[in-house]
Amino acid sequence: MFMAATVAGPAVHADTARPERARIGIAVASRAAISVLPLTLADQLGYFRSAGLEVDITEHGSGERLPDDGVFNGSDVISGSFEQTLLLQARGVYYQAFVLQARTPQVAMGVSIRALPLYGAIADLRGRRLGISSTGSATSMVTQRVLARGGLALGDVTLVSVGSGWQAANALRGGFVDALTNLDPVMTQLEQRGDVRIIGDTRTLKGTQELFGGPMPASCLYASQEFIQKNPLTCQALADGVVHALKWLQTAGPSDIIRNVPEGYLLGDRALYLAAFNKVREAISLDGLIPEDGARNTLRVIAAYDASLRRESLQVARCYTNDFARRAKERYRA
Repeated sequence: MFMAATVAGPAVHADTARPERARIGIAVASRAAISVLPLTLADQLGYFRSAGLEVDITEHGSGERLPDDGVFNGSDVISGSFEQTLLLQARGVYYQAFVLQARTPQVAMGVSIRALPLYGAIADLRGRRLGISSTGSATSMVTQRVLARGGLALGDVTLVSVGSGWQAANALRGGFVDALTNLDPVMTQLEQRGDVRIIGDTRTLKGTQELFGGPMPASCLYASQEFIQKNPLTCQALADGVVHALKWLQTAGPSDIIRNVPEGYLLGDRALYLAAFNKVREAISLDGLIPEDGARNTLRVIAAYDASLRRESLQVARCYTNDFARRAKERYRA
């Protein structure tokens, strides 16, 4: 049986002790992605500040490959997909996820209606250019799984890193790629405008189960084990902020969302953003805890698609800790 690894640190909340770091940098692929909405809201609603922590959220662009040390632009904490902790461990770099934002990858794959108007089956993608955010990302993983269901391998197509956000949408609309796998709100907009036909969807629990055969924890905050051990109060403040935001989201209405999400993240269309949010709402974590069966399933999935990974040598238990999220859950009754 796998057990979540623990990180030594005092079991205290940010309101009883100040974080070791007064300011912390968090790297994200795309600040506007709904997959990081809990992080955005924890910042916008002042939950981090009330815990004595100033957070700088920087966008690194998901078109970049994850560095060998996991660090982007000097940020100590990353908001990214859970499977990245396993991929880093395979390189001998040990990171731990310590609070979950999304219970599914929240990624959808769509075929360009313009490029493939007569699309009928996955086999029709043979020889085509498929857009993903970056190599090794959740979008790449979802794409590979969809292809496998249709009997295609990576050698049958060309994967093109197009980043996320508008640059990804423009790559599809401009004909640079024939299909696109990406996050919301981009995929919902492409759907609404009739640009794509969705052929793979992990924005729901059911769709994720069908594609991956089990739960797939996704967007989370993770940091090096050394950072977590040296800064447990900082990590607790971050977990408190995110879990508080998750609790807030459980009862938030449309007007609450629009009022607290930065205008620039709405992509100029509030109705679109809300439609995208509703598509992924059930995928948002309820309490910040990383499920043990989901962690094991993630290892099974990535090992099946990366021949360089030795499944038996990877230790899932070293990739996450629920200590901080569990204390935050108790505090906010999430």
